[in-house]
Amino acid sequence: MPVSLPSAFELSLDLLRCPTCRTRRLHPGRGSLRCQVGHTFDIARHGYVGMLTGTGATSGDDAAMVQARNRFLSTGTYAPIRNVGAYLAADASEQGTVVDVGCGTGYYLAGVLDRLPGARGLGLDTSVCALRSAARAHERAAAVAWDVFRPFPLADGVADVVLDVFAPRNPAEFHRVLRPTGRLIVVRPTGRHLAEICDRLPAMVTIDPAKEKRLHRALETFFEVAVTELVEYPATLTGLDALNLVAMTPSARHLSRADLNDDSFLPDQVTVSVLATAYQPR
Repeated sequence: MPVSLPSAFELSLDLLRCPTCRTRRLHPGRGSLRCQVGHTFDIARHGYVGMLTGTGATSGDDAAMVQARNRFLSTGTYAPIRNVGAYLAADASEQGTVVDVGCGTGYYLAGVLDRLPGARGLGLDTSVCALRSAARAHERAAAVAWDVFRPFPLADGVADVVLDVFAPRNPAEFHRVLRPTGRLIVVRPTGRHLAEICDRLPAMVTIDPAKEKRLHRALETFFEVAVTELVEYPATLTGLDALNLVAMTPSARHLSRADLNDDSFLPDQVTVSVLATAYQPR
């Protein structure tokens, strides 16, 4: 039987545009969204819509990474990161539209929507496995399969908040889809983030010291900084927590199965350290 349009998409359908035509609106059909000329995008039974066309995205979290992320995030260890994103979003808008680019499982988007009871959310991600969770993360959040490096399948100036947490960035598209009064919120790790694990696991991806300068150089054409918050705290981990934390990151691709099943070499406390910046469009 055709999959019906999830209720969250009924809230957000006006945001979307056909990624092939770029300008035409999408309308619900039998188990799909389609534009006037017939370009069709299937609604998956898990509740997200697949809008990627042509060559597939170059990356995306696999099932094991997503399962590890769900387990780790359920412990609440990253709740302060979730809270700062929600705080900065609430400062920008008490309602309206939140677009989470590289939304993963929808954990951070759900945190924003919980704080903004009048808002609606839309998550974009390349990972089908992650989108299965994102589509269920919040009753007011819809999820779409999309690649951040392509022009977004969204109309101009529709977002009050663009959220980017530990995700790739597309400054020009962020600027295009934001309203002039909107806010871009970027959350990224500092060089101290998870340093204790990085010291013990050489295969862990570390932060390039020049990355912060590159971020601001990439964004400064389109945005100016409104406020930056440092979130830093020690987090106590069980052995299973530590394994899930490693397994949910891109570093997991560089580790052996034996590494991911052995918690004896992992610390029981780590430093969580991120910067969260709210930018306003120029």
